[in-house]
Amino acid sequence: MQETSTAAIAKVSDYFKVLSEVSRLLVLCTLKSGTKNVSEIVESTGLGQANVSKHLKILTQAGFIERTPKGVSVYYQITDPVVFQLCELVSHRLSIHLEEQAQHSIDLKSFQRSM
Repeated sequence: MQETSTAAIAKVSDYFKVLSEVSRLLVLCTLKSGTKNVSEIVESTGLGQANVSKHLKILTQAGFIERTPKGVSVYYQITDPVVFQLCELVSHRLSIHLEEQAQHSIDLKSFQRSM
């Protein structure tokens, strides 16, 4: 089995770091429905304009979105829709994990009542 290089692992880590910020996920979710400008993203997310601009820059540099100037506005759109499949996969796994934890809690409470 070939060893994975540290550089490759670092790239994967950087990819997940971009997705580890709640505000960036909010911005991505807002853009899932289509192209938007900063004002529309601010209105949809409830985040401040400076905050949205910072996250848009990070998402653009990471290749998740692209910016297109149109007149006096700049519009943003998703360039890598696979990110939503990844989020769905993670959400599904978290849901299963939480269900298992809830079942363990029910089992423990049942055990406590039987004592």
